[in-house]
Amino acid sequence: MQNQNEVKQIELNRLIENPENPNRMSKQNFEKLKKHIAETGNYESLIVRAHPKKKRSYQIINGHHRAKALKQIGASYANCSIWDVDDDGVRILLSTLNRLGGKDDLSIKIELIKKLSAKYSSKELAAKLPDSRQVIEKLRDITMKPLPLAVACGRDIFLNSLVFFLTDEQAKIVEKALAKASKNSSKAEKKASAITQIAQEWLDCQ
Repeated sequence: MQNQNEVKQIELNRLIENPENPNRMSKQNFEKLKKHIAETGNYESLIVRAHPKKKRSYQIINGHHRAKALKQIGASYANCSIWDVDDDGVRILLSTLNRLGGKDDLSIKIELIKKLSAKYSSKELAAKLPDSRQVIEKLRDITMKPLPLAVACGRDIFLNSLVFFLTDEQAKIVEKALAKASKNSSKAEKKASAITQIAQEWLDCQ
C-alpha cells in the first residue's frame, strides 16, 4: 500500500479530474487561489490515486481547483500525495475533503449520495460524512426532473443548496408560508418553488 504521507511531483497532464466531484468554486475565489499560488508557490498537496482505467495516470480526489490553477499559471507539475483507495472510499472522500472549499453542485452531490446509499445505510453515511442523517436521506430520496427553463435557454442550470438557521418561531412562520405558497408535487420541489415565489413577491413590493 502506498505511503499516504509521501509527497511526489506528478506532471499535471497525468492528473485527471474525478467526474463525481461535486465541489464548485466561484470565479472570484478561484482567482484568489490562483493569485496566491502564483505569488507564493505554496499550496496544499493534491490527493490522488492511480487512475482505475488509464495507465500512468492519476485521478484527483482532493485538489481539483488547485490543479486547474497550477495549469493556468503555467506550472508543469503538482505536489501530490498518492492514496490507495477504492471507488467507494473515493466517494466518501469527495463528500468530506472537498467541503473545505467551494460549494457543492447539488445534482452531482445527489448522485454521489445515491451511489453510496446502495452500499451504506444513512446512519453509516452520517458517521462518515459531514452531512446529517436527515440531509443524507433527503438527498438520497430526491428525484431529479428536467428543468424546462434549461431546455428553453439551451444551457445547463445548476441547483444550489441554501442553509438557514432559524429560531423556533421563525421556522413556524417560514413553514406556514411555504405550505401556502407551494403547489408542486414533490416536497423538495414544493419548497424550492415556494421560496422563489415568496422572494419574487417581496422584490416586487420594493
